[in-house]
Amino acid sequence: MKIVEHSEIIHPAQRVGVFIDVQNVYHSVKNLYNARVNFSQLLKEALAGRPLVRAVAYVAKSETAAGEDSFFEALRKTGLELRCKDLQVYADGAKKADWDVGMAVDAIRMANFLDVVVLVTGDGDFVPLVEYLKWGMGRQVEVAAFGKTTSTKLRESADRFVELDTVPRILLKSKVSRGKTTRRN
Repeated sequence: MKIVEHSEIIHPAQRVGVFIDVQNVYHSVKNLYNARVNFSQLLKEALAGRPLVRAVAYVAKSETAAGEDSFFEALRKTGLELRCKDLQVYADGAKKADWDVGMAVDAIRMANFLDVVVLVTGDGDFVPLVEYLKWGMGRQVEVAAFGKTTSTKLRESADRFVELDTVPRILLKSKVSRGKTTRRN
């Protein structure tokens, strides 16, 4: 597994909060690998053997997405707390599912109870959050994301970067055979 470390200090007593930008991760994996994310393995990797205080997944609901409820239930069964909001659809047909501000506010609110904040996103818009958590609040900040879709500035600003592309069993690929779709790792 490829891990980029800056000023990393990991010890088993660190209290960890994990904040997952589901749309960012979902679309990265779909576009890069035509696969799905094993969120259970992702959470295990983010924790690195440390105790979990809270794991929150940020999702957008649409009125027409088939299978969305079962996907959300699977996330809950993984141990993730879901924060949901409706997908915004504009008059020109554009759609927006943006949780950046909500995710940032939650991370700041919860930081007083955490030693480590893990952001699961490749979105460079989170660089100011990383810097504030590190320098304004004294927290260790880690980023877990897919290398090809992660902002270089976000990667460099984190205390630890976990390149999810290299984590075993993180991708769930679909195999189509004789009209049936089956899951395989």
